[in-house]
Amino acid sequence: MGNVYYVIYALILGILAVYTGEIVTFIMLGLILMSLENIHRTIKKNVSEDESGSGTDIKQNDV
Repeated sequence: MGNVYYVIYALILGILAVYTGEIVTFIMLGLILMSLENIHRTIKKNVSEDESGSGTDIKQNDV
């Protein structure tokens, strides 16, 4: 259901961008949001793997 809200939000921003003439800004914000979504998905996947025990163990060195 969250993806539907993202699409509606993007459409509203797109219409606003066309109206104000800020097409490049809209495209750049879209690229940034897609990058952040990919980073978030990757971190979420890594955390869930660590919690299930299938991830690699990272040992911290005491300083």
